[in-house]
Amino acid sequence: MKLQPDKSDVQSISGYGPGWVGVDGEKITHSVIISSGGARIRWPIDAFEHLGEEHFAQLALLEAEVVIFGSGSRVRFPKAAWLQPLMARRVGLETMDTAAACRTYNILAQEGRSVAVALLLEQPA
Repeated sequence: MKLQPDKSDVQSISGYGPGWVGVDGEKITHSVIISSGGARIRWPIDAFEHLGEEHFAQLALLEAEVVIFGSGSRVRFPKAAWLQPLMARRVGLETMDTAAACRTYNILAQEGRSVAVALLLEQPA
């Protein structure tokens, strides 16, 4: 049984691995924000330890009803104080590892939801 259309009008994540993600055939090796509305923005962060409120404030400015945060190879949660800009705009945030975030973004975007994904892409040692 086929559940998904062959072609989607939104950006989709076509592949991922340690330190990279494929978006519509382009391999990206830096942290990135992707939205179902067409935005693809370099996210200026290279390690979870360097995250701060300013990174989540940037996410609050997106026109999305929900933001998925891909925290790297394992699930790591942002500090609650960092989420204030999102809460003030009533934007939901879901945290998961980057692989799960890629899959979840594709499903929600193809359903026509207003969604963005912020992917932390740390380079393998």
